[in-house]
Amino acid sequence: MYLVEKNINRLEKLGSTYFLDPSELKQVKYKLNKNKYSIYKPYIDSEKVILYTKLPNILLYEIKSKNKLKHQDIMGALMNLNLDKSLFGDILIIDNKYYFYVFEYVYKELENNFTKINRYNISIERCDLNLLSDYTRNYEEIEIIVSSLRIDTVISRLLNINRNSIKDLIHDKSILLNYEILKNNSYNMREEDIFSIRRYGKYKFMGIIKNTKSNHYIIKVLKYI
Repeated sequence: MYLVEKNINRLEKLGSTYFLDPSELKQVKYKLNKNKYSIYKPYIDSEKVILYTKLPNILLYEIKSKNKLKHQDIMGALMNLNLDKSLFGDILIIDNKYYFYVFEYVYKELENNFTKINRYNISIERCDLNLLSDYTRNYEEIEIIVSSLRIDTVISRLLNINRNSIKDLIHDKSILLNYEILKNNSYNMREEDIFSIRRYGKYKFMGIIKNTKSNHYIIKVLKYI
């Protein structure tokens, strides 16, 4: 609730929220009159967006590195700057190039101190904000047969691991569902649910394609590339 009020107060006082993930967006919009704001999406299917009455200044950076980087490593390095994750938009990896969006007012901290990801030296370069405006994400489409829509069943089939291993992942807080730590292994998946599993990747549940004769389900899942 604090996060919702924080964003609503910022919208009222400064004209915009912070970057909101889909879960946060839903909560904030629930409290607002939809005619009182616009939605800023840096690119066509942005996951993190901003509600605004006065559009804030946003920057797009490209990370220059001679080494291959992972999404989680980039995010971890940004968090190590002691900047809140709500200041950053999506991190995108496109054709071995690395991009991220951020509020302009933290540029000095970034340009002075964001020089390493893990042990690798990196540099950052500002890009035209509209460079990726037409970008659409690429996914790997996966179809699997499951006996139920419980999240532990879906993940077990998706990763080909047993449900005891799923319990361990939940215990270790390694699974996020709609950007929140998964606590309920019996949760039934809904269309457009987004879930990520540490070390395995990020996925979107697209729903049931059809039922089988044995009363199982053929479902579609998109894996983020």
